[in-house]
Amino acid sequence: MTTGSLERYETELTNPGLVILEMVADSKQDAAAQLAAKLFEQGRISDLDGFLRHVNAREHQMATGLPGGIGMPHARSDYVTETSIAVGITKFGHSLDFGAVDGPATVILLIATPASSFSEHLEVLATLARSLFKENFRESLRRAHDAEVIAELINSTLVFFDH
Repeated sequence: MTTGSLERYETELTNPGLVILEMVADSKQDAAAQLAAKLFEQGRISDLDGFLRHVNAREHQMATGLPGGIGMPHARSDYVTETSIAVGITKFGHSLDFGAVDGPATVILLIATPASSFSEHLEVLATLARSLFKENFRESLRRAHDAEVIAELINSTLVFFDH
């Protein structure tokens, strides 16, 4: 088996191919669609439209904005083949309303977990939220301007997460 870059990423929650820098989106639905398309390209979700229906249904139940300019749309779905995170960093001057009380989001994390993985889903959300409450972590994501670095930051946060 070769140790090409693709194999290296197979079990990681995110990778540079799942990061969108300078993201410009019309709405939180558009942002989720752009990020979900990346997951679909890598075969991490099997049905793009079906998965987006689940994400949008989740958004209708409850806002997914976190303090500090973070949007964290997420869904457990039968269309998810492996737990994955796609990341969007908005273009300077752009932001999206994910319903956080302190204002719109400039870092968007789309979290996809298989429908069967209830505890895994909660664990990923909780672990990421803990990191995202730290201002230096949020700033590191925003300032990275490099998909490799952003993927590494996210993966290192979840390094002890057993998936």
